[in-house]
Amino acid sequence: MTDQVHIDSQLDVFALASNWKGYFRSLIGEYVGGEVLEVGAGIGETTRVLCRGEHARWVCLEPNPAQAEQIGALVGGGQLPKSCEVRAGTLADVPPQETFDTVLYIDVLEHIEGDREEAERAAARLRSGGHLIVLAPAHQGLYTPFDEIVGHYRRYTKETLSAAIPVSLRRCELSYVDAVGALASVFNRLILKSSTPTRQQILFWDRLMVPLSRLVDPLFGYRLGKTVIGVWRKE
Repeated sequence: MTDQVHIDSQLDVFALASNWKGYFRSLIGEYVGGEVLEVGAGIGETTRVLCRGEHARWVCLEPNPAQAEQIGALVGGGQLPKSCEVRAGTLADVPPQETFDTVLYIDVLEHIEGDREEAERAAARLRSGGHLIVLAPAHQGLYTPFDEIVGHYRRYTKETLSAAIPVSLRRCELSYVDAVGALASVFNRLILKSSTPTRQQILFWDRLMVPLSRLVDPLFGYRLGKTVIGVWRKE
């Protein structure tokens, strides 16, 4: 069962993972352009990383009204660009005729039970030449009680993530990242058996393991990691 209080506290802790956010920004930043729809914007931390004011429009879509209100406060306080627009709701609440150049799912698609149907809706809201970008936890074998607590229906492989994306979209990128983090996750699952990462563990991962992964991942050809990233283009 999803624990909203637990989710909120984890969002606050993961907001400290600046190295990780900088890493995935370096991998997907070139595909994020024009008018952007960020699905499941949380408390706006991903928006902070990816939206630097150069986008024509950035819609932060968040189903939790309290979190949407937090993002609105960031926009009102000047901590996020004025191009940001906040909406409380899901993709089903976005009018079908409203389209975007980029649709983002950063640690979100795994929270949606009908991921294939969601991806179909996302593809329908992409303009020609636009990109669908998904970042999600990888490998069902790494699924822990923490995944269940925060409402993850699944973890993905490259194959299962690809299977959720409409065939009408052309794949641009699909890779695993954070190889060092993956090894740490295996160690935790087999030895430590900790169900919930602590603040100290997240900071250790972000400050030591993520920089190491940035060095190691290219050597492995992005074939190993605890996160999967995919980018698809609408032709």
